[in-house]
Amino acid sequence: MDRIRIVGGTPLNGTIAISGAKNAALPLMIASLLTPDTLVLDNVPRLADVQLLKRILGNHGVDCMIAGKRAGQNGLSGETLELTAGEIVDTVAPYELVSRMRASFWVIGPLLARMGEARVSLPGGCAIGTRPVDLFISALRDLGAEIDIDGGYVIARAPRGLRGGRVSFPKVTVGATHVALMAAALARGETVIENAAREPEISDLAACLIKMGAKIYGAGTSTIRIEGVDRLTGARHPVMPDRIETGTYAMAVAMTGGDVVLEGATPDILQRPIEILTEVGAEITATNHGLRVKRNGKGLSPVEVTTEPFPGFPTDLQAQLMALVCRANGTSRIRETIFENRFMHVQELARLGADIHLDGQMATINGIDRLKGAQVMATDLRASVSLVIAGLAAEGETVVNRVYHLDRGFERIEDKLGACGATIERLSA
Repeated sequence: MDRIRIVGGTPLNGTIAISGAKNAALPLMIASLLTPDTLVLDNVPRLADVQLLKRILGNHGVDCMIAGKRAGQNGLSGETLELTAGEIVDTVAPYELVSRMRASFWVIGPLLARMGEARVSLPGGCAIGTRPVDLFISALRDLGAEIDIDGGYVIARAPRGLRGGRVSFPKVTVGATHVALMAAALARGETVIENAAREPEISDLAACLIKMGAKIYGAGTSTIRIEGVDRLTGARHPVMPDRIETGTYAMAVAMTGGDVVLEGATPDILQRPIEILTEVGAEITATNHGLRVKRNGKGLSPVEVTTEPFPGFPTDLQAQLMALVCRANGTSRIRETIFENRFMHVQELARLGADIHLDGQMATINGIDRLKGAQVMATDLRASVSLVIAGLAAEGETVVNRVYHLDRGFERIEDKLGACGATIERLSA
């Protein structure tokens, strides 16, 4: 099993190309099930989760081809995928595949909308809480589906097709909004989704579906209206830049010092993280090529942050921010409101010397002058990259074990950081 070795203490300087967003690429790939035509996606990141979803879609009959390189493309540029679901050969998504990645459960919406049936295993993924599927099920029932749960599978049927309806979520849910949006695109009549997630990845999916012929209004707001159509066609769509990767590397620069341009990053989808990073002590400016990040030279200041749905501070940047403020001049507080078990990185940061105290969903971080390198263990995707950030500033050597978590969401992180001067390398088992 691979490990990542880091020798801390070197400022980062240079350019980091921001990859396509994993959280956008996965639902876009799943949307290929809605049409027999070819969906072409540009800027798809090279990630383990993307590879796994290719296998899952292939199980349903989707042909997935990697298009040839474009002019100027390098090893850190995203891929172009051509996805063709000419014929759905199987409406079952088996446990052995779905249990490895939660987002793969989302195939239930397009399969049900196009084929009138789906049998999908209950999902897996990072162990950061239960994350139940009840909101998915209630949304599909609102669209006329008959749903049972048997033997660890969700069995959904709509033999006469889905029909439009009113979907009102009791709380904001990104995954269920994705599924409701895709299912409603082929439902008869009008669907209104209330208390919809407002994340940029929802807007990105809606933009792609509109190119495919869907009639969607209000994506990016809390109320989305969809007029169902009989058929969707192929289209071409670029995956949006990854706001979580952008925020992660911005925090790495703030942690180590230096001056880095995050190429391809856009500030409009990172407003709250940029506000917090500026408060901590980073200088972030928009350029013609992306975002320029550097430390203001005054050290790191403590902050108080609560994770919230977009446009609030994202839970997917909580662990990275915690690593950053471990060296702040004072006490920071971070409240996690999205997932109930997303502080598993705390005990690993403590191995580097961090002073963190937990009280339920509140973490209190007392800043210290220095961190010391150590052996640490990645516990989930975002926790693992927080250990990399801490290791970049720690004295001596840090080895992050079980980095397969990193490979699920960060494309060649050691190459990107290494190109900016970090002493970092991947060690194969």
